Amino acid sequence: MMIKKIALAVLLGTLGTTAQAAEEFQVEDIQVKGLQRVALGAALTHIPFNVGDTLNDFRISQSIKALYKSGHFNDIAVFRDGQRVIFKVRERETISEITFEGNSDLKDEQLIESLDGSDIRVGETLDKTVITGLEVGLEDFYHSVGKYNADVKAEITHLPRNRVNLKFVFTEGDAASIQQINIVGNEIFSDETLLDKAELTFDSPWWDFMAQDRYQKQTLQGDMETIESYYLDRGYLQYKVDSTQVSMTPDKKAVYITLNVTEGEQYTVSEVDFVGDMAGFEGTIRAINPLRADKLYNGAEVTYTEETISKFLGRFGYAYPKVTTIPEINEEDKTVKLSISVDPGKRIYVNRINFKGNHVTADRVLRREMRQMEGAWLSNSLVEGSKAWLQRLPYMEEVEFETIQLPEEDDLVDIEYTVKEQPSGSFTAGIGYGSTTKLSLNAGIQQNNFLGTGNRLAVNINTVSYSRSINMSYTDPYFTVDAISLGGSIFYNEFDAGSANLVEYNNKTYGVGLNFGFPINEYVRLNFGVGYKSNGITRLQTYEQIQSFYELYSDPNDPDAGLKFDNFDITAAISRSTLNRGTFPTAGSQQSLSYKMTTPNSDTNYFKINLDTKWYFPIARGWSFKTSLQLGYGNGYDSINGNDQVLPFWENFRAGGGSDTLRGFETNIVGPRAIFRYPTSIPGTPDALGGGGCCLGPDHDVVNGSQRSVGGNAIALAGIELIVPTPFLDEGFTNSVRTSFFVDAGNVWDTEFDMNDYRDLAPKEFAKIDDYSDVGRYRASAGLSVQWLSPMGPMIFSFAKTLKEEEGDDTKFFNFNIGQTF
Repeated sequence: MMIKKIALAVLLGTLGTTAQAAEEFQVEDIQVKGLQRVALGAALTHIPFNVGDTLNDFRISQSIKALYKSGHFNDIAVFRDGQRVIFKVRERETISEITFEGNSDLKDEQLIESLDGSDIRVGETLDKTVITGLEVGLEDFYHSVGKYNADVKAEITHLPRNRVNLKFVFTEGDAASIQQINIVGNEIFSDETLLDKAELTFDSPWWDFMAQDRYQKQTLQGDMETIESYYLDRGYLQYKVDSTQVSMTPDKKAVYITLNVTEGEQYTVSEVDFVGDMAGFEGTIRAINPLRADKLYNGAEVTYTEETISKFLGRFGYAYPKVTTIPEINEEDKTVKLSISVDPGKRIYVNRINFKGNHVTADRVLRREMRQMEGAWLSNSLVEGSKAWLQRLPYMEEVEFETIQLPEEDDLVDIEYTVKEQPSGSFTAGIGYGSTTKLSLNAGIQQNNFLGTGNRLAVNINTVSYSRSINMSYTDPYFTVDAISLGGSIFYNEFDAGSANLVEYNNKTYGVGLNFGFPINEYVRLNFGVGYKSNGITRLQTYEQIQSFYELYSDPNDPDAGLKFDNFDITAAISRSTLNRGTFPTAGSQQSLSYKMTTPNSDTNYFKINLDTKWYFPIARGWSFKTSLQLGYGNGYDSINGNDQVLPFWENFRAGGGSDTLRGFETNIVGPRAIFRYPTSIPGTPDALGGGGCCLGPDHDVVNGSQRSVGGNAIALAGIELIVPTPFLDEGFTNSVRTSFFVDAGNVWDTEFDMNDYRDLAPKEFAKIDDYSDVGRYRASAGLSVQWLSPMGPMIFSFAKTLKEEEGDDTKFFNFNIGQTF
């Protein structure tokens, strides 16, 4: 086509003056007509001659080629008018809009990215030859996934001002189904055994929705590699696929697949040797080698050995080692000698560590998490460890890194970490409704990355139906360069226990606290704290379990007066975390063991110990399994007025409600209930004051069990969760939305409770008294939880059904919270 256009242009040029067609002439002027978008100066730069040059037919044809090569023109003609050369051109159209229709297998974003790579984008000129190539390429893609009837056409709509709309119309059709898969040449393993390892299937039952019975070229290639690995892992070193045939039915709706294989013989390893330079680690490399003589050859073990040695050398700066296993086959005795060639390459050093994507967080905040240092040799374990530490920051959503070889420096690299931040501040709020608590609200502000410093600032103001509180805290996780943390808090709280499913009392609390922590190693940390807390108790409805405690501190002359306690406490904790992310982890574990006690000079002497652990086990992409366990125990120490001190009732453990423990139950409902004891009176003759009758002894008292919880001094909670991909959401939302199915179980009990004190007493109106020291009175629930890391903060929706409950428990099928901790 190009040659025809050139010939035509030359022919048209000869029409101007035939006498001069074969003669050379000197150019006096150059004109380009038909330009619209392309500037005259830009067009002239592609014409390989200037005014004053001598011109002939050959140079004219060269100028036409040069103008076509510029990519700006669809049509070019050249005319001669005396000593003047005139180019008449038609510019290529400009793309005004690109649209897609009928595509479901390929997303618009993927197509736009593919077009962009071919310089097909809005505002650029339209090259029809590239469009044709794209049509063919897209159809080839559909053929590779078994859609042989697919068709892709580009429709061009011309617009004014030399513009066009480009529309790709897709007819995808259905993928060809697999009618049969045959393996020819296999004698050792049956077709059923081998095809059971493959992903592609045929003749699947109607109910098997997960069956992959649609032909895909890439999947077939993967299945062939899987079958090859199956043979290699069992000693068949010379197994190979001789040929593959994929036959299509005439209607292109079904395919038949045939694999012709040669199994070969089984080989035993006769010897394992190492050759090459082992960088001074020969002893260690030989020790970590799992390959042994007199064992069947195993391809997986060979690959594992190569990877293990490479990773080991990578820890010491040899970032690009070459580890290759060379088999020497002995056909006589069917053995193979394995020679492992090790070439560590040059030791690589880190020049600079750079960060991208941190629009809020300061570089120094990220840099202090680095385990890989600049100027040191490149260690793959330290680079990966640095990534893990960055991912554990609660304000990081994703972290990736890339090692960049410096130009003309074969032993220096830069490391570039690309981070994606997630909202570090949150407006915390909650709304809920229960049969007892009714409507509840809370609100607060928290910033985990205050002003990009990595420090945590929180101001929480909560107003729920049973509590009003304000809490301000500030924590600097790197108070020193050695990662010693320092934090402080101040708080005030008004708590109405009667509105929280507890026995009636009001508690006004205020205090301050100071805490600091020390890193032990990469995963373990020690924390210590001191604090002061004042508790003011009023409107206390005394009940049996706290009667002895109340009598120790109440004023006999004014039994209705409130109680006030000033306590100083010290805390110690050890925590360990190997989680892969700070928010929505999918792998690793986290454990925390804490101990708190009041000092001997406090008004009440008690201690509490807590163990909290979580484990995450990845199953597949988007799927993981979580287990959790919480254990707690508290009690008093020392004595007062000859009586042993006990755990104050406001420090009791409680369970029920919340976002991740015993979902499906009302707030604080789980645990011991209050017991009230009344003396039994008998009528008698009225005395002078109008009274009468008398009371029987304590052995004849009447007891009544309340529906109100009082909590206990021991707690055990456990849970399991299956984390699954969230339906109808793109994979890109994995780090911001989480869906899980859960089972929760647990109990709160009182180790100081003695059922024998009430066993022989008469119940009031058939009220039931349970043994609240019984660990076996556990509750259980199961359900669905959806967690969303919204711009306002974490939002949690829980739907739960109780599996085991006790008489009098209030249940709660739906729970919704904003601002809870995951």
